[in-house]
Parts: sequence; structure tokens; C-alpha cells
Amino acid sequence: MAFSFGGAVLKRGLYRLSLKRWQRAARRARGTGLEKLRAERADARKIKTQLDTLIHIADERLALPMIGSQAFDKPFDSEWAWRPELWRGPLASPGLSSAETKSMLGREVTLFHDCQHSELTLRQIRNRREADLAPYGLRLDVFRFDGSFLSVVVDLPEEAARGLLRKHLLRIQTIVELEKPLEIFARLNIKHGPNTEQIVRELPLNQQDVMVEFDLAYTKLNEKRVERIWLDLIFEGPEMNQVVIRDLTLSRRPRAEL
Repeated sequence: MAFSFGGAVLKRGLYRLSLKRWQRAARRARGTGLEKLRAERADARKIKTQLDTLIHIADERLALPMIGSQAFDKPFDSEWAWRPELWRGPLASPGLSSAETKSMLGREVTLFHDCQHSELTLRQIRNRREADLAPYGLRLDVFRFDGSFLSVVVDLPEEAARGLLRKHLLRIQTIVELEKPLEIFARLNIKHGPNTEQIVRELPLNQQDVMVEFDLAYTKLNEKRVERIWLDLIFEGPEMNQVVIRDLTLSRRPRAEL
């Protein structure tokens, strides 16, 4: 214990000495000889690189909400709930510019369009508002758009398809910010054997917290052959617009028995 206390005192003392040295160098910089100034600049840049890295990582880890968070409102009887990786944690490659069709951002999100000349960018951004539960968000910037369709596809994990029945309701909850109004449609796709069921809902963007549900009772789902599920977010008239999807979560629950 004494050693730890002594080590802490020594560490603080060395920190103060180092801080005073750089404060003194900064005050004297305008009158310092060029050779010495060049050496001090080189040392300062090495330290600045490490400090910038520390500050960046600390900001990421200490800012709200916490990275990796799976916290979000869900129906009390949900048997499965999920937030995709893009909204949950940092991606190795956080952005795409002049994004071509079928470009992927992470392992679960894919961009589709039919533009001849792409003026589209996708970027993962850090959510820093206290109201946000998702650590990250997705920003889509659209400049000139010469295509006929634009969509972002989210692949759901195997757990979403496992045990899926026609009695289930699938819920999507999202927070969307728009530079100017446009329509966004959510299309749920369920592949079962050679067939694919598709259910389309328009997102009610007049609400801050957007929610839609897909009732599988109205499908011809073959419950024994469900293979995979994916979600299309389809943007109508996206030219010269910026769309920020602050959060995206999905959950599954059984329909209440009548």
C-alpha cells in the first residue's frame, strides 16, 4: 500500500514537472533559437499524437450512450430484440463516399441504387445527445441523384428467423432526422424455401420515435422453411437531402390470443 501511495506521488510530481516544462517552452517559443525550436516542435508533435489518440478514445468511451448498448424500449412480452452493429459499436471502416451499389458498411448494412454516377455518401456517426440510447447512428448524404431507387438493406441475424411463426409480430423502432421532407418505406423480407414474403409499411416520420409493426398472420409464410430475414429501408425522392438514422431496433413477440 505504501509503495502504491509513493508511486502515485512520484507520478503526480513527474506530471507537474513535465507540464511546467511545456508551459515554459510555449511562453518562450517566439524568442527561442530556431535549432532548439525545431527540436521542441518535433518532441511536441510526438506527444500531441499520443494525446490526441488518448482524448479520442476517452471521448468515445465516456460519452453517452455507452458503446455496445443494447438498451431500448421494447414490448414487455418480446422474445427477441436486437440493435444492428452499426448502431451499437464502432465499425472498422466508418464511411463510404461515391458509394457504388451493393457497397457494405459493416457486415449487416448494404446500399443499393441504380445511379450511373454515384453522389452518395454513407457514414457512421457518434450519437452524443442525452436523449439517444444508441451509441452510433447512420448518416446518408444524397447530392445529385440520377437513379430510380435507393435503399439501405439490413440483414437480420439467424436468431430472428429461428422459430418464426405466423402468430408473430415484428416491430421496427427508429429515430430519423431529415434535412427536408421525403418518404421512407420499410419492407420486411422473409425467405422461406423458394419463396419470399414481403410486407411494406410507410414510416410515420411526423413522429420523433418512429414505430411500425409487421403482422405475419397476413402472409403465406411456410413456418418450417424460414431461412433468412432482411429489412429494406427505401427512400423516395432522396436528391439533395441528408438523412440521419439515429437508432434502429427490431423486436419480435407473439400476437395476443383472442
